Amino acid sequence: MATETSVDYDRTKELKQFDDTKAGVKGLVDAGILNIPKIFVRPAEDLAADELNSGHKNVEVPIIDVSNIGDSIRRQEIVNEVKIASGEWGFFQVINHGIPLSVLDEMIEGIRLFNEQDLELKMELYSRDGAKKVKFLSNFDIYTSKALDWKDTLQLSLLDFDPDPSEMPPVC
Repeated sequence: MATETSVDYDRTKELKQFDDTKAGVKGLVDAGILNIPKIFVRPAEDLAADELNSGHKNVEVPIIDVSNIGDSIRRQEIVNEVKIASGEWGFFQVINHGIPLSVLDEMIEGIRLFNEQDLELKMELYSRDGAKKVKFLSNFDIYTSKALDWKDTLQLSLLDFDPDPSEMPPVC
């Protein structure tokens, strides 16, 4: 068996083959892969740069307290905190949001059930169409990132529409 050289490697083809499966990362795992596909491997120079920058100690995820969001001054402060955390970190933790723990637990259970359901059901929702309000996909930036993240996403865009229960995955 001939070994694959970097000259023979067609990254775009591998990305498309992965995306066309509509199975996501869990689909790879369920298929029993033995080696991580090259599209998920970060370039050595990126890893070396991370090594140089890994001296950060006591790094804390931004925490945004949304209590008193009804107060107009506090609301603007919260908006600014979200803007800064999103720009500098890409994520943050929200506290004092008032969502009961039981609701959060049900959401986590719904996502677990979604990911564990038959692949055919998930494939029906697999899409890169930005207009879709409910979709399943792996890696938003699949064709632009240097290396893919080892994750799948169920995206439910509920900000600008009232959810139609028929569009939602039944397990959610």
